[in-house]
Amino acid sequence: MVAEGDVSGKERLYLYDTTLRDGQQTQGVQFSTAEKLRIAAALDGLGLDHVEGGWPGANPTDSAFFDEVTGMRATLVAFGMTKRAGRSAANDEVLAGVMNAGTPSVCLVGKSHEFHVRTALGISLDENVENIRASIAHLVSQGREALFDAEHFFDGYKSDAGYALDCLRAALDAGARWIVLCDTNGGTLPDEIARIVHEVIAAGIPGARLGIHTHNDTENAVAGSLAAVLAGARQVQGTLNGLGERCGNANLTSLIPTLLLKEPYASQFQTGVSLDALEGLTKVSRMLDDILNRVPLKQAPYVGSSAFAHKAGLHASAILKDPTTYEHIDPGEVGNRRVIPMSNQAGQSNLRRRLAEAGLEVAAGDPALARILERIKARESEGYSYDTAQASFELLARDELGLATEFFEVKRYRVTVERRKNKYDKMVSLSEAVVVVKVDGEKRQSVSESMDASGMDRGPVNALWQALVKDLGQYSAVLADMGLVDFKVRITQGGTEAVTRVIIDSQDGQGRLWSTVGVSANIVDASFEALLDAVRWKLIRDAV
Repeated sequence: MVAEGDVSGKERLYLYDTTLRDGQQTQGVQFSTAEKLRIAAALDGLGLDHVEGGWPGANPTDSAFFDEVTGMRATLVAFGMTKRAGRSAANDEVLAGVMNAGTPSVCLVGKSHEFHVRTALGISLDENVENIRASIAHLVSQGREALFDAEHFFDGYKSDAGYALDCLRAALDAGARWIVLCDTNGGTLPDEIARIVHEVIAAGIPGARLGIHTHNDTENAVAGSLAAVLAGARQVQGTLNGLGERCGNANLTSLIPTLLLKEPYASQFQTGVSLDALEGLTKVSRMLDDILNRVPLKQAPYVGSSAFAHKAGLHASAILKDPTTYEHIDPGEVGNRRVIPMSNQAGQSNLRRRLAEAGLEVAAGDPALARILERIKARESEGYSYDTAQASFELLARDELGLATEFFEVKRYRVTVERRKNKYDKMVSLSEAVVVVKVDGEKRQSVSESMDASGMDRGPVNALWQALVKDLGQYSAVLADMGLVDFKVRITQGGTEAVTRVIIDSQDGQGRLWSTVGVSANIVDASFEALLDAVRWKLIRDAV
């Protein structure tokens, strides 16, 4: 256990992660053991004090995780519930399963709301208090750090404060290191949380032993946790990216940088997360989304790709002079970056900044700037979007600046999709593409079928891609390490006048990731336009 304070004189604040347990209760989320081990290592690297691994015995994955995890600097926690009525703590097989995980710390959840004791458990109030006391005492007798999660505490306190406090005292007197106040339903607002935490401390439960566990059902989980800290709680529980049941838990990717970078927290408290480790926060957040196969939330505070995006020309102009005009922190402090997207709201200051980032220096007042802006506005009225398709924006600008390079010319292309029976007499799809290009002064025709090793069709866009890059003469070798990593389609208007926008994300062996856009009433044409831009951008970077 880390000391209560440090040489800076700041008070110690402890961070407790429950992504692997409470976060796994998110609808549609189920971690494998390997994924849990990877997430635990990332949390440990950040400097979290406690990592709750799950409920051993509840499912094979959690049990396997506790068997395999090693080398954690953070305190590893097993989760379970207080003993059941009618048996001793030593003879409760569910509690024994939690203890058998062998973790140095164990967190037990128990009822602290008299309504739940009577209705959900069907036992007397005194029996519940004794279950809490006996369970915590058993943990302590076995040399474990004990945590008590007081489930539904805030609702229970508002219903019967005396009984809710009796539950806390039972755990405290039995030797619990942490008494965690849980806003299980997520309906308690920050001012209520602050008031009740104050009252709990005044009733004799030391703030140095209090934790806070909030849910986000009113979009106040982070605010409620911060309110609890100012009121005296010294442990904060949450999950990466706010995972959790229903609307999720307090989001540690928002809480951690707030505690480290914002006042009054930064000057009053010390956590186990260093400023150097904080620079890895965005990477860890996106790693979790990658594991879950989710698109990262662009508007996520601190770590979202739009968290430091400045679209309005007025904003971008001010950012050029001093980033603090529209940024509350330096994005690099959390491992994020500033983005100046191009759009029909862009001004010349915004445009010059974006061009400079692409290696294109254009003097203020150059007539080309106005032409580029007008072309962007015209194209966006047709359905194009350059907010995220930065590579296509650069190519458009190069065209207007007279810096475009024609590596090859597409003369024609064709795509067919056929349904036919395979050797197993099963109907399958087969996509085939033909692309004719003029390169190195001669025409070349390439044909490709989009079928993987297992015989599954990978679709017409993949067939087009394979045919396009199959024979581009001297440029084929340059494109060998390039691949398509994402494909997004958006219909920009409905009905018979529907227009399709396609965004393609590409990546190469050097780790570069770039996005391109295509627009057409025909999804194949829109896709091919985005593919061509992706190839042109790669060739400009590596073949010129």
